[in-house]
Amino acid sequence: MKKCLTGFVVLAAGLILTSKVNAQSSPIKIGTFDEQSVLGLMPGIQKVDTLLQRYVSDSLKPEYDYEMSELMRLDSSYKKDSATMQASTRGIVQKEINQHKYKIVNWQQYQNQMVQQKEEELLYPYKQKVYASLEKIIKEQKYTHVFKGEQLLVAPPSDNLVIKVALDLKLKFPKDVEEQLRAQGLLDSSPSPATAPKPKPKPATAPKP
Repeated sequence: MKKCLTGFVVLAAGLILTSKVNAQSSPIKIGTFDEQSVLGLMPGIQKVDTLLQRYVSDSLKPEYDYEMSELMRLDSSYKKDSATMQASTRGIVQKEINQHKYKIVNWQQYQNQMVQQKEEELLYPYKQKVYASLEKIIKEQKYTHVFKGEQLLVAPPSDNLVIKVALDLKLKFPKDVEEQLRAQGLLDSSPSPATAPKPKPKPATAPKP
């Protein structure tokens, strides 16, 4: 997980550095970007939810069951033998009991943190592609500032880098979104090869005598 976070920090730093260099040599050009909008279009992204559910059931639930069983075992042993334990041993057992109890009491917070880390790990290869495309577009089209979509109130659709990244990665838009983009002139209005009508076959001509 630390490697994932380090990779994104380095990438973000690279984007900031690029923006500063462009700002010194080019006029200001502002774009907006929202990574979640692009990630939602990535092929195979749906399997992340399935893998997270499997992680909870196959890894976190057994860990919870272990913590609970250890807590019950140590607590039962302590209640039975504490009177005959040496003070140092009693202190060690009490510490172990408290550690297991603390984890059980705060389990939901711990589970949320672990799921979030696992999600970042699973999303990392998708985000790599997204941010590589974003960085390329920023450099090629000389954007000097890029804001998260919700932080910029007004911006022309042509400077929505979600659209440009999605096109660069050849991602498929939902049909209603694609129609809106075509109406705004942000997509080629000609039908795609998959939907374009096939040419009619020419009628056969009789051979000349």
